[in-house]
Amino acid sequence: MNDTKFVPVMITPFNLKAKVDLDVVSNLIDFYLAAGVKGFFANCLSSEMYSITEDERLELTQHIVRYVNGRVPVVATGSFGLTVNDKAEFTKKIYDTGIDAVILITGHYANVEDSDDVLLKNFDRMFKLTGNIPLGMYECPAPYKRIIGPDVFKTLLSANRLVYHKDTSIDLEKVKAKIDIVKATKSNLEFFDAHSPNAMYSLQMGAKGMSSISGNFYPEILVWMVNNANDPAKLEEVKWLQAEISRVDPLIHVAYPMSAKYFLRKRGLPVRTISRATALELTPDQKKTLDEIHGSFTMWCERLDIKPVDVEQLMLPKYPLDAAI
Repeated sequence: MNDTKFVPVMITPFNLKAKVDLDVVSNLIDFYLAAGVKGFFANCLSSEMYSITEDERLELTQHIVRYVNGRVPVVATGSFGLTVNDKAEFTKKIYDTGIDAVILITGHYANVEDSDDVLLKNFDRMFKLTGNIPLGMYECPAPYKRIIGPDVFKTLLSANRLVYHKDTSIDLEKVKAKIDIVKATKSNLEFFDAHSPNAMYSLQMGAKGMSSISGNFYPEILVWMVNNANDPAKLEEVKWLQAEISRVDPLIHVAYPMSAKYFLRKRGLPVRTISRATALELTPDQKKTLDEIHGSFTMWCERLDIKPVDVEQLMLPKYPLDAAI
């Protein structure tokens, strides 16, 4: 049985007043689930978590938990606040929304110039302050990317508090070293690679799945990859698709998350190209590039017999069966 997963890093739709649009969040959840995702990472960098308030982070996460209603697990970032005590308090608040695990940003537990000893000390304090709350790590690019080396990774796992890791090291040797530690320690931690060009390789090394921004453009493609990367009968198709994903990956990062919002709108979702993280409009050239990638996506689906989500059908009003006609 294939138990690998694709877990999207959710974007946050805004209305014309730049307020969080919870109705469109629900539309997005329906879209992701129809594509076959097996979890959600809410309140993350793709969600513009640094550009929304504490109350909005909690409201958004709670809405996602309620709407998903146990169909798949939901995790969300909780390490906000100036001190470790503050981070622990917010972690408790966001866990109370009903999420399955709270994700800690590695760059929140040591300054860029600090040694790994500082990070380990702060994580240990965090573990002590958060009771039995299931925790995870994310090597988030902001405020700066703090990569967890294999030795530190092994030490953190030994606390038996971590159930989730989102890796952004990009370096496949480091990825393999960490996956090997998970295997050797028989940890229940689920290892997710954030770097789409690594997908085939990290999945074949034993990663639990992928959690990359490309899922905010074409989740069906990443779902197909996690489902087939270890199938010997599909090896040639997997290699071909990996080359295609890697080719377009640098292009979808340009002007992200606005690029994703434009792409999803092109796919028929009511996502406005409004972002709090950037006030810049997409240029005509950027739109043209994304239009071309949409054409590539259509071609990938045709070649691999993937059925793209029928967004038009998905967006139809859901009336109860006994509603008056």
